[in-house]
Amino acid sequence: MRNYEEETQKRVAFIRRILDESGAEGIVYGNSGGKDCTLVSILCKMACDRVTGVIMPCQSGVNYGQDTEDALKVAKQYDIETVTVDLSEVKKTMTEEISKVCQISHAASANIAPRLRMSTLYTIAQSKNALVAGTGNRSERYMGYFTKWGDGAFDFNPIADLTVTEVYEFLRYLNAPASIIEKAPSAGLFEGQTDEKEMGVTYAQIDAHLNGEEIDAAAEERINRYHRRSAHKLALPPIYEG
Repeated sequence: MRNYEEETQKRVAFIRRILDESGAEGIVYGNSGGKDCTLVSILCKMACDRVTGVIMPCQSGVNYGQDTEDALKVAKQYDIETVTVDLSEVKKTMTEEISKVCQISHAASANIAPRLRMSTLYTIAQSKNALVAGTGNRSERYMGYFTKWGDGAFDFNPIADLTVTEVYEFLRYLNAPASIIEKAPSAGLFEGQTDEKEMGVTYAQIDAHLNGEEIDAAAEERINRYHRRSAHKLALPPIYEG
């Protein structure tokens, strides 16, 4: 197990350095009530008093239930300012207008919410002279399990090197609410959605693969396929230079 006491000190120092170098006065992040944003919020609050978590329901019913309850629970426990911006009507209007010119695919529809949320975060952050904190972990990053220009956008990310297994270990060390640690990871993109069900592999398998351990051949093939096809998400778009 990693030395999470030392890890905490190093990550807090990293966040403070980023703030000093940028001249920003605070941090804004999306508070979904999930494991990753919870860890990010705790570390950011340790580094800076001016931290704002934004709860952004966007049509999915789960956003109004346990996710919101967990998001508020974390905010209260760690004394983090929290605001809510309901994007449900924005997505509805956007979907209706786009549907007039083309049929929206399931994947494209699911990706609308993360992109609306990131636009919201940057609007709030710029207005507050703050930075947007990323909340993606190493396992999701390797799988490309994030939305390009959505939750894949940020000014800094203090947990990008941590696997999901390590995120949970870190949360236990920091005494995060049990409900967040115990619930199935989900991006809340649509009703009944869970990360592992959508990817077709478990985080335990992904983390074992990243650690060089042998896993089921079918799972390994699926992980490698996800990684290859999402490589474009980790690179800047190509530009013509003459």
